[in-house]
Amino acid sequence: MLSSEENELLTRVQSGSPMGRLFRRYWIPALLSEEIPNPECPPVRVRLLGEDLVAFRDTRGRIGLLDEHCSHRGTSLFYGRNEECGLRCIYHGWKYDVEGHVLETPAEPSGSQLKNKVHHTAYPCVEAGGMVFAYMGAKDEIPVFPTYAWLGVTQKQIYIAKSLLECNYLQGLDGDCDSAHLNFLHKMFKPDARREFLRHEDQSPAFEIDEMDFGFRVAAIRKIGPDKNYVRISQFVMPFIGCVPVGREVDGKLDGFKAVYQVPADDHNTWRYDFFFKWSKPMTKEDSSKRDFVGPDYRKLRNSRNHYLQDRQVQKTVNFTGIEEFLNQDACATESMGPIVDRTKEHLGASDSYVIQVRRFLLKALRDVQAGKPPPGLIYDSAKADFSRIRCDVAYLPSKVSWRTLFEDPRRPEC
Repeated sequence: MLSSEENELLTRVQSGSPMGRLFRRYWIPALLSEEIPNPECPPVRVRLLGEDLVAFRDTRGRIGLLDEHCSHRGTSLFYGRNEECGLRCIYHGWKYDVEGHVLETPAEPSGSQLKNKVHHTAYPCVEAGGMVFAYMGAKDEIPVFPTYAWLGVTQKQIYIAKSLLECNYLQGLDGDCDSAHLNFLHKMFKPDARREFLRHEDQSPAFEIDEMDFGFRVAAIRKIGPDKNYVRISQFVMPFIGCVPVGREVDGKLDGFKAVYQVPADDHNTWRYDFFFKWSKPMTKEDSSKRDFVGPDYRKLRNSRNHYLQDRQVQKTVNFTGIEEFLNQDACATESMGPIVDRTKEHLGASDSYVIQVRRFLLKALRDVQAGKPPPGLIYDSAKADFSRIRCDVAYLPSKVSWRTLFEDPRRPEC
């Protein structure tokens, strides 16, 4: 279990908190590209690491992520006019560009230099894979943008499910780093070819965990015969990415996998991005059906207020929970713990070994930064950037064959 002090350190993310400072050293998702689809479209609100922000796409297609409140008198820029390469406050017409420069203060006298004395809070953004990423740390510490495998395939091979998780980010991340729950929370009583792995009889996988410079690589090993194992390779990537092996298998290998970002909106709410992709072909409507589980504001239609529309008869005959869809099942498990779970009351076992390792890694990273050391996994020289080791897969192996023999060299399929 964690102490109260450790739990507090890991879960508080607002500006100035130790974990908040750590997270601000990484490129993190701010919103989906589809939320600001066109130049001069309406701006959108963004809640990120306890800060109220507004995002907009200017006349030239550049993306700005600004403090929501005008530097003049605090009016919300969400209501502003997106025009002529800037966002203009509706109160007195102050206009800002994507970098936070004040372009105009039209209510001031001619010749006023006020606009040259004010700089509005703005965070640099990079658009990749259908998402907008932001860097919220010190400008002289910006790392190389991580070109992960899932950001390198074409947009047609990508599907992203965004949803609001009404609890602290660490509860979601704990779930992503917990392979043991698959046989229970997501168990189906009827055959389902897409979820064949859930039908294996071994419900207590053994874990082999390798610490990496970016986080962890973990193998969950299930026995499926006297001399055969089923192995699932997952990854934890700093600061809050859980890469998990999902999708259809082609010739015993996964055709893609899923990267889950648990992005703190604040201490009590999390933006969850499930990034699905395929190596070989475009996504189909069947692949992207998860879009139907949220409303236009990305809040779940099945939630704690309607008990996730749990059906007790379905729970007896169809699946373990009586709740439809993996993401809703995950949400019920993590949100029902409360906004921030008291981890001093936990009783952890062998099945929680990966979760324990990730928490310790985060605590060490936090304390290293407090001591002036660089955070793990960040690269500052683009010539040294190689993110190809970060991948997931499955394997059916003889019990005497180590999974590491198959994963020493990263597979780089043609996209």
